[in-house]
Amino acid sequence: MSWRDKEKGATNVVAARLTLRVDLGEDRAIGPGKIRLLEAIRDAGSITKAGIALGMSYRRAWLLVDDMNNCFREPVVAAQAGGSHGGGTALTPFGARLIDQYRAIEADAYSATASRLRELEAACKGMREAVAATKSHAALRRRTIAR
Repeated sequence: MSWRDKEKGATNVVAARLTLRVDLGEDRAIGPGKIRLLEAIRDAGSITKAGIALGMSYRRAWLLVDDMNNCFREPVVAAQAGGSHGGGTALTPFGARLIDQYRAIEADAYSATASRLRELEAACKGMREAVAATKSHAALRRRTIAR
């Protein structure tokens, strides 16, 4: 459904989304952001290009990659020797397996929770209802303050 359909009064559906983070000790975790970064590195062949594609600085992307490389026994990415156009970055076989494992865990978790997510979606107010409730609450506050 497009935003125009929503503006015209079509039934608004709230989509519940499951976000998964795997904690690997007290201060280490793998979640959707790091996995998206690995996928972008795989696709772009460069930390710089991956960071740009995801709207993050090279430093932020590099720090996330460094954290992942230090988290596991095997690195997730490795530098490639440069040629006439410079080097790049490629996923290691372990990095590719990490993406596959995370996406499989994510799919299993979604399958296990799909019916409960639908229940939560059904219990949520639609966009129009939420806006109306917010406006009526604001109007009530203005009347109360004016008295």
